[in-house]
Amino acid sequence: MANKRNYQKELDDLMADSSNKGKRLLIHACCAPCSSYCLLYLRSFFRVTVFYYNPNITEEAEYRKRVEEEKRLISEYNKLGDGAYEIFYIDGDYEPSKFYEASKGLEKEPEGGKRCEMCFALRLRRTGEVAREGDFDFFTTTLTISPLKNAETLNKIGECMGELVGVRWLPSDFKKKGGYQQSIELSKKYDLYRQDFCGCGFSKAERAMAKEEINR
Repeated sequence: MANKRNYQKELDDLMADSSNKGKRLLIHACCAPCSSYCLLYLRSFFRVTVFYYNPNITEEAEYRKRVEEEKRLISEYNKLGDGAYEIFYIDGDYEPSKFYEASKGLEKEPEGGKRCEMCFALRLRRTGEVAREGDFDFFTTTLTISPLKNAETLNKIGECMGELVGVRWLPSDFKKKGGYQQSIELSKKYDLYRQDFCGCGFSKAERAMAKEEINR
């Protein structure tokens, strides 16, 4: 039986190699709270650009709110004056129709199932394409910070997309080393909007049902 990969150790080892310092990294961001720790952790080593692309968010008001919070967080970090690299931002297209098109036949899948894997692939493929277009050295995602997201699944999808587009995937499991807990503390510090569902209409409905069960 093969040993389970430690994606966070792989990232730490990569960052221990000084030849990688200052290389350009495109990171897909799902929201400001998840970005908070990831960006703080990466910005002193990589030249980070945040790419916000989340067609799974099917309510435009929710989407715009998350975009503005992401931009606000980046602005706060760029004011720190601690010698880290400046963080840049790229706005992805808002195209929820692509998510619904790709999720046909997967509507009844549970949260964390095949529909989510499709969604990861949709977002990471586009991130990889933008990384290739922008001549980035690496690309990755903030999604591995969530204890509700499978880091192995995300990294395997990311590696496949990296091979497809010809850009190196940066392995991660940001929830490790207390990353998730630090993201909660940073969200409080910067008063970030924390949503209670992933973003799509399916996850919102599932969350609403769970709340109803609790309140019964």
